[in-house]
This record gives sequence, structure tokens and C-alpha cells, in this order.
Amino acid sequence: MDAQAHAARAMWNQLHDLWTMTPRCQQSLARMDQALRQARKEIDWYSILPAQAAQAVLKTYVQSWKNCWDGRAEEPRFKARIRSPMSLDIPQGRDLHIKRVHRRWGMVNIPKVGRVRFRWTKDLPVGRRANTDNRITGARLVKDALGWHIAFRIQTLEPRPKSHPGPEVGIDAGVNLPLALSDGNHQDHGRPPRLPDNTSDRDKWLNLDEKAKLLRLERRAAHRKSFRKPRERGSNRLKHIYDQIKQLRARATRRATDWQHQTTTTIARTYGTVVVEQLDITNMVKSARGTVEEPGRNVAQKAGLNRAIAQEAWGRTVTMLTYKTARYGGTLHKVPAPNTSLRCSDCGFITPGSREDQTTFVCKNPGCGFAANADWNAARNILHLYRTGHTVAIPAAGRAVVRRARHVKPPTAR
Repeated sequence: MDAQAHAARAMWNQLHDLWTMTPRCQQSLARMDQALRQARKEIDWYSILPAQAAQAVLKTYVQSWKNCWDGRAEEPRFKARIRSPMSLDIPQGRDLHIKRVHRRWGMVNIPKVGRVRFRWTKDLPVGRRANTDNRITGARLVKDALGWHIAFRIQTLEPRPKSHPGPEVGIDAGVNLPLALSDGNHQDHGRPPRLPDNTSDRDKWLNLDEKAKLLRLERRAAHRKSFRKPRERGSNRLKHIYDQIKQLRARATRRATDWQHQTTTTIARTYGTVVVEQLDITNMVKSARGTVEEPGRNVAQKAGLNRAIAQEAWGRTVTMLTYKTARYGGTLHKVPAPNTSLRCSDCGFITPGSREDQTTFVCKNPGCGFAANADWNAARNILHLYRTGHTVAIPAAGRAVVRRARHVKPPTAR
């Protein structure tokens, strides 16, 4: 599977080179398919990848350009061997031959690999449960630091969800309080908001023993790396240490994602209308270093805040809420973000100095004096903006919220 994934990555890169070098008037799926078929005849190591998987790479690459032209994603990029995740697509479900061994494990057939055991975590339409309206159409293999994982694509008919009768809620995504709700039902993962500068923000999802092991591995890797000469290849022992570090990092990432899934599912089931801010996270996590002529201030503090924001993954939380609210019959709305954390939710005025720190809000208006948690105050303002009609248009449920590049024209202009 490693060899097939590397072949698929190399095929993607060669298709990308061919596409960028081909004149725009000659770029087409048929031309790329003809070149791919000829390459499979001339290049020996292309035979490692099944023909259906090679066609899936081509279709995925062409579809990525269509998504870019429609403003749903960025341009396709070169896939590096180290930084790009290894993946492999099996586009035909009839080649899988899935069989359930017992309650926890199943067997699946991977083309040119054989029978592989996988952990059975969800019900699959296999055997008598499969029909034309409920069947497996393919699968995708993805590898991370913890090993290979398989995701099945299922075609099924689901009834349209009924309108959710739940209440309205405004949500403010923060650092000290991950998700502050306007009704006071805050969602906290019980982890410290920030860690010292000598540790990573992902370490807070590890327990004490795992943190101690991670520190030992990092020190051992630095010690072994100090003996390596310039341009000298690293040893297998050093590589093994890096693999152990990656496993701990992947475990922390899984725990964070699992908390997001459970929390967003609970919110989607409880509330019928969910209101969030329209945040430009890319600009929020920019460095404050500045330039040589105009150096920035509080660079280290801003860097720590950027790491904390990236750790909370606000964009992924909003994406989960988008498709989960639609699944349970609810709606998701976005409101403008400016001044939601500075305005008093009780009197409605913006008074300088009311936001004392990250957690405390005390209204300095002489006739008010409202005091509350800063994130809860912002959540109440977010819900108030929605009720007064200050909403922002968002894409359809389930589609990623991305920014269109400046040089890409909208479909109507093209």
C-alpha cells in the first residue's frame, strides 16, 4: 500500500506538471487521459498502481481545478514526499468484497494487495443489507502516524430532516473558553488555554506520562541529531524516534478532533438555530514580528496567542456545525465579527476599557456596570446581531468555507 500511495503521489505531480505546461486551449480531461495511458505503458513502476486507482487520481486532479474555478478551493499544488499525507483511492466497490469476521473486525480486499483486516466501527451495507439504494461505492485509504485507515463511500437514500424546533443560541469561539454559548451552557474541554513557550499547544491533549515520554524523545532526538554531519543522512534510530514523536502528536490531534465531533453533535441536536461569527482566521494568526524598519511589539505573546488559536481549530468547528445542523434540521447563520467582544450585551454601548482581559468584561458605562465573562458577553452579542437581522450569506450546508483567490474570476464573469 505504501508503494501504491507513492505511485499515486508521483502521478499527481506529473499530471500537475503536464497540466501547467500545456497551453490553456489544449487542457482537457481526454488529453490528460491519453497521456496517462501512454505513461502506464512506458513507465514500469506505474504498474504498481491499479488502473482504476490511476483514473481516480486523474479525475480528482481535474475536479480540483473545477473547484478552484468555482471559488470553492485553492489551486492544486505539488505534493511533497514528506509533508503530504499518503492516500490511495479504490473507486469501485465491487472489488472490495467486504466480510464481517466478528463484532469488532472485518476483512476487505485491496487490489494488488490482498485481504486486509480492518476495525469495524460503523454499520456497513454488506450482504443482504445491500441493494441499489444502499450500497458501498468505493473506499479511500489514508495513512498517518498511527497506521493505515480505510473510509468507505456509501450511497444511500436518507429522508429529508424535519425542521428543528430547538431554541436559538449564539456561540463565541475563544481561547480560554473554547465554545461560549449565549444561554450559559458553555462547552469546555478541560484543558489549559495556553502552555509555556517551551512546549507545544498540542501537548495539552496528552496526559502526564505521555508528556514525559514526549520530552524524553525530543531530547533523545536532539542528542542524536547533534552528531550528524551536514548533508549526512539520518540514522534509522533517529527515524524511529521521530516516528514515535509523530504517533504522540497524532494521538493528541485525534483527541482534539473527537472532542469537536462530540461537542458539535450535541449542539446540533439541542439547538435549532446556531449563530457564529464570520472570522478571518488567516489574518488573526499572522505574526506581529513586523519589519526591520518597523519592528513589532509583544511578538512572543502574539506568537503564543496564534498557537492557541490554531490549536482550537475554529474553522473546523464551524465546518462541523454547518453540516451537522443541516443533518438534524437546524440552520447555521453567521454575523459580522467586529466589536462583538467590546460591546456590552446589557446596555449595548461600547465603552473603552470594558474588556479588562481575556476572561473579564466589566462595562464602564456609568449607568450600567454589567460584569460577566468576556466570551459569554460576546456570545450574547452574536445572538442579538442575528435577531436584529445582521446576518452574512454562507455557502450551502456541507461545503467548505474558503476564500476565492484574487486572480480567480467568479463563474458569472468567466
